[in-house]
Amino acid sequence: MKPVLLRFVLASMLLPWLWAVAGAQAASFPDLDSALPGRTDVTYLDLARMIIPDLAADKNGTYQGGLPIDMRHIEGPDSGGSPPETSSLSNAEVLSIKAGGKDRLAILFDLGDSSDSAEGYAVLALYDVTAKPKLLDQANVALDRNTYFQKPGKLAIGANDDILTIESSHSNSNQNYMIDSMVMVADDKLKLIDIIYMLDEHVCAYSRTQEIAFKAIAEGRRHAAIKVTVTDATGPTDDPCDEAPPKVTSHRISVTYHWNKKRSRYVRDSDAFKRLAAENAKRF
Repeated sequence: MKPVLLRFVLASMLLPWLWAVAGAQAASFPDLDSALPGRTDVTYLDLARMIIPDLAADKNGTYQGGLPIDMRHIEGPDSGGSPPETSSLSNAEVLSIKAGGKDRLAILFDLGDSSDSAEGYAVLALYDVTAKPKLLDQANVALDRNTYFQKPGKLAIGANDDILTIESSHSNSNQNYMIDSMVMVADDKLKLIDIIYMLDEHVCAYSRTQEIAFKAIAEGRRHAAIKVTVTDATGPTDDPCDEAPPKVTSHRISVTYHWNKKRSRYVRDSDAFKRLAAENAKRF
């Protein structure tokens, strides 16, 4: 095989692995008063004040402020509640990402409970910090009480683009409700790909868990396909119970999202996650 061709083949084989490595870096939690890496003139507090203009430190080492700037909910105008009248932050959840080949910073600010909704209020903010910091877009991404990047928080869908994975959740005595969303960046705007609803359940005799995983699959399009798999597993606990433990079971539910050039969006190949959500709703 000719050397040039050999290098091309090896590069093609390594590309999906390189995307995976690029998407494996987990989010960091810098203090708001710390400077951005490689900068002495900009702190995370400066960026946070683009969202909450009057944010200021209090005597307990946290930061208090009023209402954030106006923003949409990532799911649409009929979703989400109002932000809390008072915001409190101690740090930021930060991810460096690629969007259209450009370096961008994604920051998630969980502002706590919404004033008129059971959901919380969490701001996903997109910045350009390559020169003078600029807020490019912002959206409320809360779908439940607590919101955070779903580890590792991003997935490379090509050499020039990452998507963000976010989870909202809350728990009661024996159930854990989890709602995961995938968000991409298009022309420096945040755009929802899809939402997946999951439910863990723990009772005396058994534990049923649903765990999610994301994988990029190169297929010769502008963006790689995204395969999302939920592993639904049931098994006995070690607790002494009057009822017999169930049989150990495990199965996977997968949906693949393919990039549709004509529609400029990802399209799922099945409604399996909708059926999973409906099944889980019966167990609430």
